[in-house]
Amino acid sequence: MSEEGGFGIAFAEKLFGALLMVVGALAMYFEYTSVEVLGSFVGFLAFLNIVIIALGFLLLTAKTE
Repeated sequence: MSEEGGFGIAFAEKLFGALLMVVGALAMYFEYTSVEVLGSFVGFLAFLNIVIIALGFLLLTAKTE
């Protein structure tokens, strides 16, 4: 495999990880500002948001070769 596009792929991975973390944080904020409306789904949605934030963190910290 050639290394011609290596920087672009690494940059895209880091950018996508940052976007996932921002989207997860925004979703968490909007979830907790509307707890009354969501009712019993708050725990499930919080778990999903934590998974999204964790995936974003993994993409940010992953070492590309």
